[in-house]
Amino acid sequence: MNDPWKNARRPSARPPRATPLPPREQGGSPPPPGRGNDELRLYGWNAVQALFERRPQALRKLYLAESLIPRLQPMLKWCVANRVGYRVVEEGDLNKLAATTHHEGVVADVVRAPMLSLAEWLDTLPTSGPVLALWLDGVGNPHNFGAILRSAAHFGVAGLLLPPGATLALSGAAARVAEGGAEAVPLVRLPELPQAMSQLRAAGFGLAATLVDGGDNLFAAALPERLVYVMGAEGEGMDRDLAQDCDLQVSIPGSGAVESLNVASATAVLLSHWYGRKG
Repeated sequence: MNDPWKNARRPSARPPRATPLPPREQGGSPPPPGRGNDELRLYGWNAVQALFERRPQALRKLYLAESLIPRLQPMLKWCVANRVGYRVVEEGDLNKLAATTHHEGVVADVVRAPMLSLAEWLDTLPTSGPVLALWLDGVGNPHNFGAILRSAAHFGVAGLLLPPGATLALSGAAARVAEGGAEAVPLVRLPELPQAMSQLRAAGFGLAATLVDGGDNLFAAALPERLVYVMGAEGEGMDRDLAQDCDLQVSIPGSGAVESLNVASATAVLLSHWYGRKG
């Protein structure tokens, strides 16, 4: 296998080289996709660009294809000014760095955005007016998670709420599917169930359980202005006890030609309906 750093070229159009990467990464195989709990390997143009636009200080290392040098000039100049290491590498090395071919020519090691507590997140919200959040009860597939993040960013969701024991975390795959949406929607760690519901209701939120069937027709239901949709797992659906503890239960009606929508598609429908009604 080629050494990615020996194959890197530095055309005159590129800014001067930034701080070199640590010696342990200068030879042999590219580093593995995981960088520890506090770092994340992003890939894909929109994911990396959104990170740079919102949190440039989180950028730790950058790897890019030579063809992207002109397009990434602002980011490369920022790297030089802030002594952040970057390398121009071959396509095969980008494939290894990202562990996928779907990297669109750019890979970055970044610091994860901090996960907020419920109290911290509530303090960031306006005291009045419509607010929408998603409670993800068991969603685990990174591509579904990424699609949910993309829809959530598009429709202005204020936060994604995760149960205390949830292992779901942003991955490179989810961030790429989100197409930049991962930087627009904060992740929030909930306390235990009774406390979480109590805090949300005290802040004026109503909780709507989303069921495959058996709930009120979404398009006829009276939805509160400040709303949390509670979304179930991809296969098993929502926990029934949690659904009963919510203020209302809704289902998306359809033709019956298929059993149901998957969780990412259902989320897009739910968010679109709320967004249209809030106006």
